[in-house]
Parts: sequence; C-alpha cells; structure tokens
Amino acid sequence: MDPWLVVGLGNPGPKYAGNRHNIGAMVIADLAEQAGVVAKQHKSRAWVSEIRLGTLPGGAPGPRAILAQPMTYMNVSGGPVASLVAFYKVPLEQVVVVHDELDIDFGAVKLKRGGGEGGHNGLRSISQSLGTRDYLRVRLGVGRPPGRQDPAAYVLSDFPARDRVEVELLIGDGVDAVTDLVHTGLEATQGRFHSR
Repeated sequence: MDPWLVVGLGNPGPKYAGNRHNIGAMVIADLAEQAGVVAKQHKSRAWVSEIRLGTLPGGAPGPRAILAQPMTYMNVSGGPVASLVAFYKVPLEQVVVVHDELDIDFGAVKLKRGGGEGGHNGLRSISQSLGTRDYLRVRLGVGRPPGRQDPAAYVLSDFPARDRVEVELLIGDGVDAVTDLVHTGLEATQGRFHSR
C-alpha cells in the first residue's frame, strides 16, 4: 500500500507558531500527538512523523501516512514536499496539503483537488516543485482581515485570545477532514464538511 503524505503549511519557529498562517502545521501537530508519535528531522528539510491514520472498520490500523511540516519558510515549502514525495514514493493523488484560506469563513473547512493558489505562496511553491496543481487540499478558513488590514499582515498575526475555542474546534475539524479524506475519499468528505 502506497503511503499518504499529509503536509501542514506554516512558518518555522516560535515567532510564527500561533499565526493564522500556521493553522495547517497545527493540524499536523495534533494528528501526531493523537498518534503518540514525535516528529523527527528528515533530510528533506521537514519535520516528519510516520503513523497509521485512524482505525478501519473492524479495528485494523488505518492507512500509512507521512505527516510533514516543512522546516523552511512558507514561500519555499515546495522543495521539502517534492523531496518527501520522491523519498517515500508517494503517488501525487495521495498528497494532501493542509493550509489556511482567506476566502473561507473563519472556522469552516473545505476540500478540493487542484485549482489555483489564490495568492497563497506556500501552495504556489508546492505546485511549482511538484510540476502540478493536482494535489488534494484541506482548506481551513481564517476569514478575511477586518477593514483595510493588509492580508499578509493578517495571516502573519496570531489568532486573538477570544477565538481560542474556535481555533481548537477548527484544528479538530482539520484532523477529522484529513482522516475522512484518506479513509473515504474526496467526494464523501466534501459531502460531510461542505454541507455545514
């Protein structure tokens, strides 16, 4: 069975850890924690955990998944992703990128395969490095900035303390969306999350 590669986008280091732009990395950290594994540095320049994702009906361990967070800045995350695809021999149809999305209401989760990058530098870098846009995306809504705030400054700022509960719910929904996507496929998972 070919492994899945699930990449959570974010910027490295404590300065960025609570940023809206790092919500994808937060989902990866939660998936690894639930599986009881600790990420290790990989030569691809990413933090990597190998897990069995969820449990299949009947109690068997779920599919093999490589959880990854690039150690590079967001705008050059494609290099580590392409290296991981080659190293683990991951089929492109089993590459999942988890990322923040300005064009989705805060707290909502949407999924798709392919499409544009919508100004998201992490996605642009991955598309260039993989030579295709045709990978799966789990898009976590962070909403649009208020007033005239610059979108770049907005995503590079922390979630406010008042949103802590909603952020935890969004991370949990991201974990569920990744697990459902790997277990049941894109259409079934879209049906569950897009109807909310």
